[in-house]
Amino acid sequence: MSYTLSFKPAIDLYGQHDPSAALFADGELRFAIEEERLTREKHAVDTFPERAIRACLEYEGIELGDVETIVLPYDPKLRSKIVGHYLKNTAQLDSHLRKVTHLQNVVTDQLKGRLMPTRTVESRLREIGTPVPPIENRSHHACHAVSAFHPSPFDEALVLTIDAKGEYDSTVVWHADADGLERVRTYKHPNSWGLFYAAITRYLGYRMFNGEGKVMGLAPYGEDNPWIERRLRETIDVGVDYDVTSLTGRWGTEHGIHTLEELFDRPRSTSTDEFDQFETDLAYTAQKLLEESITAIVDEYVDRVGTGNVALAGGVALNCKLNKRIAEQPGVGDVFVQPVAHDAGLALGGGWIDRRPSAVEPMTDVYWGPEYETDEIRSLLETNKVEYAEPDDLERRVAELIADGALVGWFQGRMELGPRALGNRSILADPRTEASRDRVNRHVKHREEWRPFAPSMLESAADDYLENARPSPFMIDSFDVKPERRDELSAVVHPADDTTRVQTVRADQNTRYYRLLREFGELTGVPVLLNTSFNDHAEPIVNTPTEALKDFYGMGLDVLVLEDCVVTKRNSEYTVS
Repeated sequence: MSYTLSFKPAIDLYGQHDPSAALFADGELRFAIEEERLTREKHAVDTFPERAIRACLEYEGIELGDVETIVLPYDPKLRSKIVGHYLKNTAQLDSHLRKVTHLQNVVTDQLKGRLMPTRTVESRLREIGTPVPPIENRSHHACHAVSAFHPSPFDEALVLTIDAKGEYDSTVVWHADADGLERVRTYKHPNSWGLFYAAITRYLGYRMFNGEGKVMGLAPYGEDNPWIERRLRETIDVGVDYDVTSLTGRWGTEHGIHTLEELFDRPRSTSTDEFDQFETDLAYTAQKLLEESITAIVDEYVDRVGTGNVALAGGVALNCKLNKRIAEQPGVGDVFVQPVAHDAGLALGGGWIDRRPSAVEPMTDVYWGPEYETDEIRSLLETNKVEYAEPDDLERRVAELIADGALVGWFQGRMELGPRALGNRSILADPRTEASRDRVNRHVKHREEWRPFAPSMLESAADDYLENARPSPFMIDSFDVKPERRDELSAVVHPADDTTRVQTVRADQNTRYYRLLREFGELTGVPVLLNTSFNDHAEPIVNTPTEALKDFYGMGLDVLVLEDCVVTKRNSEYTVS
């Protein structure tokens, strides 16, 4: 057995967020996990994925020395391609001391990147085991592109990788076929839609690399605002040859925020509890300009490379409204979005990068993390004197509870990789009423009440509910809901634009979750559930049964299902026998 360990550090020369690790045996993905699920710190910023690496090795029962190759999905030597950008940033600093310090940092990073790019990583790996296997550095955007194309159903595709920054690139257009990937066009950092959206996100009061999805969800509440749009278009260029560097051209996003403050004569937002019309209109306009540019690139290059298949990866590809627009373009036939599109998915691309695309099985699920047996869960519950039941027909009984209004924590099988809970670490509720949505926002997730939720539904029911329906197993695509079915899905339809970000489910993808959806459909006529990730506000998705129990008692959940065991709260109106 030949093992490859691919992992994305978030230290030193390797970025700052979303570290992860993935283990491959003879090219087959065996286990993958994000470091945040183990540290319990959202996005695991500035963290080496030691716990994730150890989890990979433990799952397979091997030691670090048994690994043949380590792949790092980042090549620090490529940073030299934009050394001029760093030097320009140095010259623009406002004090001599800051200029000297920044220049020293630039020179140090360039030398380390060229001469000893893996020294820090090797040192951290020795704490896990020796000998340290040979380490290969691979391009950040190439690993994103591989993660998008190799597990897609396509033999040929246009691939777009869009994020804040790789080593030197921010958006890359690729042509992919059976022989691999060819780089067609590169948009160099700092000309970055990821950084543009991050600046808007921070200006609206959220954290970058964390709040972008919230801004996307806020956008439909806005409307066309000619003044905002004119001011932005006077500042940036949109389209195939876009240029957003007036906002992104300096280190980080602070310069972009100051530019926005001057542009609109208005300070950044300091609260996200409520938004005024300007703020919703700005989110709407930022989303509009992003979609305009990326769809223009798609239109241009599907024609040039001669295929209507499109594959996407990079953090910006988590924007499901953008994905919807791409899928609706006239020249686009089919779209595959890597569900772990952000930096945590780089570990997948790193593990597949030396394989032929045809050797990688099409991706149908993302259940690659830890799992816990019912016996282990029983022992935990009994040790902690937690009463539980094991109903004969668990799926039917849980469906009845949800139909009666219960909010359910659902913990099953192997944990999902990526930002979406897909029926193994989920909070479930009745999708049919706005009251259900509001209860989950207010009492369970403890988050802003304007934020929408997403549904899971049987794949066979998608045509009944969605316009232009197609399989969407990863909750990364958005669809218009048919007008005559919207009342049935009040809790999971975006109230501002009547769209929904759906997960479709087949029996072969997740047998127990499929049965639960089927049972709920037989009871209510609606084979759909509100499905949101099993975590409290600003917390990573739960990993262990202990974490699930902690959140169950700390949140407004009514029922907790841990494999075959069902727990309810004392004096609850919901009982299970």
